[in-house]
Amino acid sequence: MTAANLHPSALLFVGAALVLILPLWGRRATILVAPAAAFLIITQLPAGEFWHYSMFGFDLNMLRVDKLSKAFGYVFTINAFGCFLFAQHLKDRYEHIAALCYIGASLGAVFAGDLISLYFFWEIMAITSTFLVLARRTAAAYGAAYRYVMMHIFGGLCLLAGIVLQVEASGSVAFDGFSLQGLPTYLILIGFLINAAAYPFSTWLSDAYPEATVTGGVIMTAYTTKTAVYTLIRGFAGWEVLIAVGCFMAIYGIIYAILENDMRRILAFSIMNQVGFMVCGIGIGTQLAISGAVAHAFCHIIYKALLWMSAGSVLYMTGKSKCTELGGLYKTMPWTMIFGTVGALAISSFPFFSGYTSKPMIIEAGVHEGFFWVWLILEIASAGVFLHAGIKFPYFVFFAKDNGLRPGEPPKHMLAAMALFAFICIFLGVYPQPLYDILPYPVDFHAYTLEHTLNQFQLLMFSALAFFMLLPLLKRTNTISIRIDWVFRKGGKQFYRFCQWAFDGLNDWADRVFVKETPKLLARFFEEPGGNLMKYCYRLWVETSGIDDQQEQVTSRIDSRSRSAAYPVGVGVLLAVVILVLASMLLYLR
Repeated sequence: MTAANLHPSALLFVGAALVLILPLWGRRATILVAPAAAFLIITQLPAGEFWHYSMFGFDLNMLRVDKLSKAFGYVFTINAFGCFLFAQHLKDRYEHIAALCYIGASLGAVFAGDLISLYFFWEIMAITSTFLVLARRTAAAYGAAYRYVMMHIFGGLCLLAGIVLQVEASGSVAFDGFSLQGLPTYLILIGFLINAAAYPFSTWLSDAYPEATVTGGVIMTAYTTKTAVYTLIRGFAGWEVLIAVGCFMAIYGIIYAILENDMRRILAFSIMNQVGFMVCGIGIGTQLAISGAVAHAFCHIIYKALLWMSAGSVLYMTGKSKCTELGGLYKTMPWTMIFGTVGALAISSFPFFSGYTSKPMIIEAGVHEGFFWVWLILEIASAGVFLHAGIKFPYFVFFAKDNGLRPGEPPKHMLAAMALFAFICIFLGVYPQPLYDILPYPVDFHAYTLEHTLNQFQLLMFSALAFFMLLPLLKRTNTISIRIDWVFRKGGKQFYRFCQWAFDGLNDWADRVFVKETPKLLARFFEEPGGNLMKYCYRLWVETSGIDDQQEQVTSRIDSRSRSAAYPVGVGVLLAVVILVLASMLLYLR
């Protein structure tokens, strides 16, 4: 059996089935073995297309292997191993099954060679990830999960409509770069951007991720948005509209991360900011920009998981998530603080950490293409990242005001997972060549030039100075930040009320007319159909002729004949003949 006979995602789905029946020790082993085995399979996959099948008259394939899909496959499985190591304390089969299926579906989407296979795995991702939010079993989690799945249903419908129109227009289900810009491709683009948390469809991320379980939040940070990044690279590289979308995302995420009080929500907004860099690189579309987007996605998945592990450990040990309730934790959680700081430095593109060897590739690609405004916005966004994630997160969580919390360190397997990811962050920051070797295009980029390093240090030091000078303004309070989701929530309620008024009103009218009144009238008519018909015809004749002196007499005569069932039927026969003639003429003319 060759590696091409095995699909990496199949190992995760098989693992989910095993978790359903195995005892606790077996479940703990399975969740580590499944992603590790999938990683080994990916390393052995030859380039090409495999797992062919037919559906709807199209030849499809579920396994397309090239450098792009393998790069995402590597980081997805590495991240899965670290996340499941972090989650070794869990005894809940339900959450492990959802996580394994979610990761398996993400791998399936990355390796899908056509739009139909992609859509199949895309929807599995949306469903299974919802259970990671529901698994927390709180009222806030249930509400967030509902809004999360509704947004992804909308995105899935846009994607499905776009795929159907694209197939009808082109006759092909191939998932490659889209060259024609029209309604089908724009619908597909909207479906991808919703999963990428692009504004204004970004509210699901900051709403749902912080309400997920401690381990569920760590897992979710990697897959939905980065699978969207992969699909944008595959289908929309070089579409300049994505440059504007990415720049806006980079700034929007910073603003709300600075305003936020909840530590996991700070990190959720930071995801939008970082994905904005990747989307911008995709829009630039050059080889350096695409390789930079892939490299940054790889590094981001690792250091963002590390940050969420650090925040999750604090939540696990203290039960608190708001910055106003934390502080002083460095005294009893020093290792968690150190690992969290490594993640904070990595996301800030601090020299000798992974973000420094990936993110600047995107900025330099913009400079090479003459996009001065892109360079300016991304440099501002880079300074903002150090402000909110590099300094604010560790400062307010581990230092700042001491609220008297004295928890110990989390379990050793959590520390081991954080240590693993911290090592990767430092390793790729010091020696990025292994990362550059797996990128889609050859990389001619040198991060550690004197000019670049000095410029980066100046930018970071300026951000640090601004943070401590503005510290009185940055201190968090128990406030709520109003975002675009306010429009969705309020507008959604008003839309629901309008629909209730319109459709329920129509339903009530139809019930009154067709269910209650019309049957009564028909029943009354068919009690004496001949007499009622004669009465009606006579009434019409009287109203049109103006002669009404004999109306009561004729009406009483008709009633008498009706009661005795003796009345002329000629009028009815005449009407029946007329109707038959008219019907025959209509059929003949047709």
